[in-house]
Amino acid sequence: MPTLYALKPAFQGRLRPLVNRLAAIGVTANSITILAALMSVVAGTAIAIWHEWRWLLLLIPAVMFVRMALNAVDGMLAREHGQASTLGMYLNELCDVVSDLALILPFAVFPEFGAWGVVAFAMSAVLTEFAGVLGIAAKIGRNYAGPFGKSDRALALGVVAVLCAAGLWPASIAPFVFPAMATLSLLTAINRIRAGLIGSAS
Repeated sequence: MPTLYALKPAFQGRLRPLVNRLAAIGVTANSITILAALMSVVAGTAIAIWHEWRWLLLLIPAVMFVRMALNAVDGMLAREHGQASTLGMYLNELCDVVSDLALILPFAVFPEFGAWGVVAFAMSAVLTEFAGVLGIAAKIGRNYAGPFGKSDRALALGVVAVLCAAGLWPASIAPFVFPAMATLSLLTAINRIRAGLIGSAS
């Protein structure tokens, strides 16, 4: 099922000159992976602590975009500059989950969304990525199938953050936003599991 992940090769092409320069000065893929996670944790913590300053929610789309770029950079450093490692594989998957949780869970402090829906979305996002990783064990490779993969979640969460910062969420709709995204994430996890069972990541 198509997702925004399909745009990744074009995005990587634009980043390749930067990646080559970073490799030349000794920057490692693992350091970029950790940087992306730390950036997400710092932003999410700031939003949770100072949630009365709703403009801080604008950090989320900014961090999501930078994180997407950093994720592409660390992958290219690993694959194209001989930095692939078992440690890097673990850091890549675990830091992605930590980053997702750091940017999703702060929405639980905003009463219009409902904490249970936010937590449900956070849990379903983790399950989705776990199902994708299990594609390796199922011998179909890391599975990025949709309809609500990592890039799609990032876009949706960024839109929610911007609208929330601007005070544009109608009170009658807000409680359903995160449950809806949780449902899409669960459907994605099911698609990834089904792909493993039939032996195809497509």
